[in-house]
Formats: sequence, C-alpha cells, structure tokens
Amino acid sequence: MKPVAGLRRQIIQSLALMALGIIFLSVFGSYVFYAIAMAYLPDSISETWVPSRVEMIWIVCTIIAALVMALFVAVRLSRRILTPLNSVAESLRELAEGKLDARAFMGRYSMGETAQLVCDFNAMAERLQNMTREREFWNAAVAHELRTPVTILRGRLQGLAEGVFTPSSDLFQGLLRQVEGLNRLIEDLRVLSLNDSGHLELHQTEVKLAEEINAVIDSFAPQLHAKGFRLNPLLDSTMQVWCDAVRIRQALMALLENACQHADPGTLTIHLHHAENTCYLSVTDEGPGIPDDAANHIFEAFHRVEPSRSRKSGGSGLGLAVVKAIIEAHNGHALCQRTAQGGTTFTLAWPVSAAPVSH
Repeated sequence: MKPVAGLRRQIIQSLALMALGIIFLSVFGSYVFYAIAMAYLPDSISETWVPSRVEMIWIVCTIIAALVMALFVAVRLSRRILTPLNSVAESLRELAEGKLDARAFMGRYSMGETAQLVCDFNAMAERLQNMTREREFWNAAVAHELRTPVTILRGRLQGLAEGVFTPSSDLFQGLLRQVEGLNRLIEDLRVLSLNDSGHLELHQTEVKLAEEINAVIDSFAPQLHAKGFRLNPLLDSTMQVWCDAVRIRQALMALLENACQHADPGTLTIHLHHAENTCYLSVTDEGPGIPDDAANHIFEAFHRVEPSRSRKSGGSGLGLAVVKAIIEAHNGHALCQRTAQGGTTFTLAWPVSAAPVSH
C-alpha cells in the first residue's frame, strides 16, 4: 500500500479547509442571505443590534452548518488516526499474551505516519514470530545433536562401570572420539552464537595463506587418503592475505571434513588465488553434487541435503554455517556451486587487504 500524505500535512490541510469553509459559509452566506432578505423580506431586517427572527434563524442555521462541518472533519481525522492506533494497541496486548500471530489492521484511510507505524509494527511482530520459531528449532536441533553422543558415552561408561565391557584402547579411543565430537559441536555453537550477537572477534594479520592451507592439508591428508580421496592443491604461494589465520584454517577444516563425510571418493581440489583485491579459496569434489535449490540453503545451520548428504553420514549440520559466519566476519561471502562434471565447489571470497574487522 502506497502511503498517503504525512499526518501533519493531512491535519493542517483538513483544519485549513474546515476554517475556509466556515469563513466562506459565514461571509458569502451572509451576503446571499441579506441580498435575498432585502429583495423579498425587507421588513425582516433588524435596524438595531438585536437580530430579528429571520436573522436569528440564519445565525442558528449557520452555527449548525459550521458544527456539522467541524464534526465531519473531526470524524474523518479520528478515523484515519485512531483506527490504526487502536489496532496497534490491541495487537500489542495480544503479543503480550503470547499470540505472536497478532497483526495490526492498517485501515482504508490510514495516513502517512500511522500507516508506517502499522507497517513497522507488523514487521516487528513477524520478525519476533520468526525468531521464536528459529529458537524453538535451534533448541530441538541442538538437543537432537547432543543426544546421540551423550547416549553413547553414557552407555559405554555404564557398561564399563558394570563390567559389561572389557577396558581396551579401542573402547577408550571410541569414547575419546565422542568427546571430541561434542567439543567440536560446542565450539561450532559458540562461533555461531558470537556471530549472531555481533561479538565474533577476529585477530587479523598479513599472512602467507598458502602455508596455513598446507598445514591443514597435511593434517587432513591421512584421513582423506583413507577414504579414497586424492588431494590436488593449487595454491598461490606468493599471496599475502589480510585475515585471521586461525579462523580461515577452521573454515577450511570444516570444508574438508564436509567433503570427507559427504563427497564421493575422488580428486579433491583446493584452489587458492586472487583477483581484483579479492582472495578466493575453494574446495571442489567430484560428486555427488548438490541441487541448485539446495545450494541456496546449504550454509544454514542444521541444513542437510537428502538423501546424498543425510544424517547417516555424520556431522552436526553446523560446519558450513560456521564457515559462512567466519567468512562474513572477514567482510566476504561463501558460495556453493555445482560443477559441470557433477561435483560441488565451495568458494570463500574476502578482500585480500583490509583493515582489521572486529565483531
């Protein structure tokens, strides 16, 4: 709905028109009245300060007409002002009672500021409802992600305490992996919470990013080779990039872990280059690929692509959301694209040289 003129302008216009109407009625109407009276009822015109009966009737009629005009303007203004305000007040009471679907009614004749107030209130209520839904979803999702490792830990520890399981290095390594998974989940949740609250801190310095990436690749190489992946690093070793090296390593580890869990074994290409003062870091696999509609939501927390990237393959569903949070903190963006060969490319882009960013 296109807003009409502002409230102040509408009030000034209405009152000015009302005043002009009453003046016109009084002045011009008086001329007409006395012209008719002098032509047809000359004896009805009083020659003293006391009005005659006919003049008194004219005065009363003029007052009534002015009151009707003022009443019309008052009703019109009150309808335009009070209808949306009352609707907002009623919707506020409903929101206070927990009815988050309450919305204010703008009204057919709402004016500029009141119409904007209704729009802003409805936008606020919509955002509040969405935030509540997201909070409920997050609570359920976090509880779901925590339940599995905690249940496994509890069962194994209870089995050890009751003598059901024989203590062994393999058993303790399994328990340690569950604890490490919980630690990663907690760290991912911490990063996302800091990002949402605007407190994700970066400690940026100028570094040779290729060296940092090689360190991550070396640590992940045994795990990736065991899954059948062949690493193909294409790194510009001369690049000096302004970034938080620890956070960029964390983002790259999340991408490699995502590929290890969900991609088909094959060549895994890690490409680092720059163009027009923008650093590009990408990880490309050979399949199974992500549909275009799913690629638009792949960086959302707890989002998984079914069936090729299901819960059965592991992961908390937070890794790519953490990647997006880290790269956006660097004033950059993350992109997921399907390759012509049927694989997937995850690309991180951010300025090569920039002033430190603090969130």
